[in-house]
Amino acid sequence: MTGPTPPTADPRLELGRRGEQLAAAWYQRRGYAVLARNWSSRNGELDLVLARRGLLVFCEVKTRRSRAFGHPVEAVTESKQRRIRQLALQWMGATRARQARVRFDVAAVEGRRVEVWRDAF
Repeated sequence: MTGPTPPTADPRLELGRRGEQLAAAWYQRRGYAVLARNWSSRNGELDLVLARRGLLVFCEVKTRRSRAFGHPVEAVTESKQRRIRQLALQWMGATRARQARVRFDVAAVEGRRVEVWRDAF
């Protein structure tokens, strides 16, 4: 007799988590510090917040198994960009961050390949 089967994790969430880990590692290899992962407020979530030499980077990570629905960066629409900007302001207010420069990136993850679009919007 066996017990109940434990619930399995949502494969889409696992894929997203793996993509965020790969993107964070990509930045860390280039000297960035990860300040926050999956920071959320009632208005949404920031995937990665990073810093390096007075630069604050807000990175939206899009992970895909294939390009059947287009390139991952195409999923960051204008409305998504506006929401990320608003969340960035909220994060900066909540943490009292005082960086001289701010940049918005998109990390497209396919398999183990990470492609970062700096200054994406």
